[in-house]
Amino acid sequence: MSIDRSVIGKPTGTARVVIERSPVSNFAAAVKDPSPEYRDPRAAAAAGFKAIPVPPTYPFAMEYWGKFDEIQPSGAEENAMAEALGMLRGEGGLLLHGEQEFVYHRPMVVGDVLLGKGRISDIYQKESKGKTMTFIVTETVWSDDRTGEPVVTSRFNLIHRV
Repeated sequence: MSIDRSVIGKPTGTARVVIERSPVSNFAAAVKDPSPEYRDPRAAAAAGFKAIPVPPTYPFAMEYWGKFDEIQPSGAEENAMAEALGMLRGEGGLLLHGEQEFVYHRPMVVGDVLLGKGRISDIYQKESKGKTMTFIVTETVWSDDRTGEPVVTSRFNLIHRV
């Protein structure tokens, strides 16, 4: 199966999220991180944070807990991920979460409002044990909604195996 590399660079969507204390504390508990900085503003301040920080992998889940309809940017946007997945679904096979990477430009803290802009950064194939694996790599840059400064860049690798 050939892949359509024309999706590289196309947007995967824009979202605005609010970082709230309860989801951050719940996420820390879910990943079994007992650090008091994720629950107590005094502990966060003592550790040098301006507010409660987020656990390192929190950007993976923040859209599920902090993306409210009423604060989303207006205007529909093309989502190239649907286009890329559409090419693969007809082939059957498995979809797998490959790898996830977070590059922090500054600490994320409770109270932040972030604007994320995603795009497909790469698509490629590899053969393994007689199976074809297609890798779709997305990148989302989350910026401070007030200043426009980047806060965290998330890279996600989705694998389709036939």
